[in-house]
Amino acid sequence: MPHLDGNAAAGPLWELFRIDIIAAIGRCKNCGAVRVFGEAAVYSDAPGVVVRCSSCGGVLLRLVETPTKFWLDVSGLSYLEIDREG
Repeated sequence: MPHLDGNAAAGPLWELFRIDIIAAIGRCKNCGAVRVFGEAAVYSDAPGVVVRCSSCGGVLLRLVETPTKFWLDVSGLSYLEIDREG
């Protein structure tokens, strides 16, 4: 299945958090890789957005948007470091 880079998740995550997440640094719970969010593999041809680790392919984040709610699962991330100045 073809995928995009982390930039493809920027729009939907902006709607939720009102921050630019592309330069954020996250740690994959599956393999421990610490990478810039923009390097992640994004699959958006589903009912939502799935973001996978570019090192191991583990699911980092899932986001589904309905007319009345956001459903966000970040259980694949140990942490997400977001620069307040960026």
